[in-house]
Amino acid sequence: MRRRPAPILLTALLLAGPLLAGCSSSSEDDVRSAAEAFLEDWAAGRTDEAARATTDPGAAGALLEQTAADLPGATLTPELGDVSVDDDTATVDWTASWALAAAPEWRYAGELRLREGDDAWQVVAEPAIVHPELGEGQHLELTRSLPERAAITDADGAPLFTETEIVNVGVAKGQETDLPALAAALGAATGIDPARIVSDVQAAPDGQFVPVITLRRPDFERIRAQVFDLPGAVFPTATRSLAPSPRFAEALLGRVGGATAEIIEETSEDGVPRFAAGDEVGLSGLQRALQDQLTGTAGFTVSVVSTDEGTSDAGREIAAVDPVPGEPVRTPLVRGIQEAADAAVAGETRPTHLVVVRPGTGEILAVSSNEIADAGNALTGQFPPGSSMKTITATALLSAGALTPDTAVPCPGTTVVEGREFENQNKFDLGTVPFTEAFAESCNTTFIQQGLELPDAALVDAAASYGVGTDWKLPVDVFGGKVPADSTGTTKAADAIGQGQVLMSPAQMALVAAGIASGTPAAPVEVLGAEPAGPAPTGPSAAALEALRPMMRQVVLSGTATALGDRGEVYGKTGTAEFGTKTPPDSHGWFVGYRLGGAGGDLAFAVLVEGGQSSSAAVAVTDAFLGAVR
Repeated sequence: MRRRPAPILLTALLLAGPLLAGCSSSSEDDVRSAAEAFLEDWAAGRTDEAARATTDPGAAGALLEQTAADLPGATLTPELGDVSVDDDTATVDWTASWALAAAPEWRYAGELRLREGDDAWQVVAEPAIVHPELGEGQHLELTRSLPERAAITDADGAPLFTETEIVNVGVAKGQETDLPALAAALGAATGIDPARIVSDVQAAPDGQFVPVITLRRPDFERIRAQVFDLPGAVFPTATRSLAPSPRFAEALLGRVGGATAEIIEETSEDGVPRFAAGDEVGLSGLQRALQDQLTGTAGFTVSVVSTDEGTSDAGREIAAVDPVPGEPVRTPLVRGIQEAADAAVAGETRPTHLVVVRPGTGEILAVSSNEIADAGNALTGQFPPGSSMKTITATALLSAGALTPDTAVPCPGTTVVEGREFENQNKFDLGTVPFTEAFAESCNTTFIQQGLELPDAALVDAAASYGVGTDWKLPVDVFGGKVPADSTGTTKAADAIGQGQVLMSPAQMALVAAGIASGTPAAPVEVLGAEPAGPAPTGPSAAALEALRPMMRQVVLSGTATALGDRGEVYGKTGTAEFGTKTPPDSHGWFVGYRLGGAGGDLAFAVLVEGGQSSSAAVAVTDAFLGAVR
C-alpha cells in the first residue's frame, strides 16, 4: 500500500520499576522530540530544516539531497520506535517506509544516533541516517525491473500481441535542407498533413528527432523508395507489442505504447505514480481497461555504490523485490472470424463496422472497422438502425398476438400520421400482402400502421427482452441502445421503423440477432471467465421467435437480401437509416442477421456502413464476410 508522508507514529513505552541512574523520562522525551522533528522535516522535503537539526548541517543537507536524487519521486513515511539514552548520547530505532515512484514500497529498520548539544539534542550527521549499511563516500542506487506484459489471447489461448519491428519515420531537426519539400514528400508517402510536419519541425529544438509516423516494417518497406534518401529524414527502428494487423479488433483490444502523462496521472495512487515515462502500458481498449491485471508489478533493487563517478564500483545490493508478472486475459475472439471481418470491411470505401457474436453465449467473436472509420463506433456508436429495427417491432407485434406471419396487411406506398407523410423506398406499393412479405420487402408503411396500434410500452419491452437499453458493465464500453418508452404520434411511428428517437450500436444489434437465433439472449462477453456484464435478458416468447425466424429467412430467400442466398442458412433484416439535414437526407446502410452452421459455427452479426445510402452496401459487406469465413 502506497502512503503519503504521515505524522510519525510513536511507539508507546512501558516503564516499570524505578528509573535508572543517569536516565530521565524528560531526557527520553527530548530525544524522541528531536528525532521526530528531524524525520518529519525530512519526510516533508524540508531538507534544510532537517539538516539544521544535526551535528553537521552541511554534510547532512548534502546527504539528504543526494538521497532525494537517488530515490526520485519517492516519499518517506517514518515510524519511531524505542529510545535509549546514555548520559549525553542516545539512539532511536525507526522504520523507514519509502513509497517509491513506479515501484513497490521499500521498508527497512534504521537507527538514529543523537548527541546532547548546548541547547538541544542533535542527530549525528552520518550516512547511516539514510540506511544502516550506507557508509562514507557512498550513496544509493535504485534500479527498477519491469515484468513482461501478460498476453491478451484469442479464444484458443493464443497470444494476440507479439513483439513486432517498427520504423519511426521522422525528421532530424537541423539536418533538413528544404523543409517544405521534405514535408511534402513525407506527406505524399505517409498521408500525414505536410503543414503539420513543417509546424512540428519548426517548433522543435535543433538536434531533436521529430516523429511523423510509426509504421510496421512491411508498411515502411512499401514507401521506403519514396522517403529513404530525403535530406533530414531519419528512420530509427524499435520493437513494440502489436496485434496481428493495425485494425485487428482495435476497438476491443486497444493498443500498447509508452506511458503518457495522462496514464501516469490516471494510475497514480495517493500521488505516487505506478508507471514511469517510457514504460509499456495499455493505451486503449482492453489493454488499458485491464491495465492492472496485464501489467503486473514492477520490482526493484537498491544498491550501495561509490559517490566517486570515476570508480568502477558495481555496487552492493541491500534490497530487492522481484517483479510480479501480470495475468493473461482470454477473449472470445476467433482469429479466423476476425480476419474474415477485417477483409470484408476493408473492401468498403465508406466507414464500415462489423461485429460478430456467438448465439446463446453473447461472446464477441470479432469487432472490425475499416481504416477510414472511427473504430470505437463498432461498440459505442449511436446510430438510427433504420429497418433493421423491424426485427424488434415485429417481435412486439407477434408477441401482442395481433399478427401472425400469414396475416394480410396493407402496404401502401405512403401513409400519413398527424399530418406527416411516411413512405416506402421509392414509394413502392405492394397492396395487401402477408405480414411475412411486408417484412421481407421492408414495407415502412405496414410497420408504421401496425406499430401505432401497439401499447406505448410494447416496443421498449420487446427491445428490452433482447437486452436493448441495458447499461452493460464491461471493461470496454458497449452502447446498449435506446428505445424511448413514451413516444407518441409521429415519433412513435418513426420509432417503429428505426428512426425517430431510436439509437443502436452495431454491437447491440449483433446481440439482438444472436438472441433471435438462439432463443436465449445473453449479455455481451468481452473476456472469458469474467463477471457477467449484466443479467441475461428475459427474451421474447418462444412462439414469437418461432414466427419471426422464418420471416427473417424470407428476407434472404425472396426479399431485400437475396444476394446472400448462396451463403448457407442465413437469416436477416436489411436497414436504411436516414440522418442529417440534407434533402434528400443521407442514409446509413445496415444488415443484421445470423447464419446457422457452416464455417465458424453459428454466427450472429451486424454490419453498418456509415453513409452507405442503402442497405445494399451492408449486404455486400456481409456477403464478403460470410464468403471469407473459414
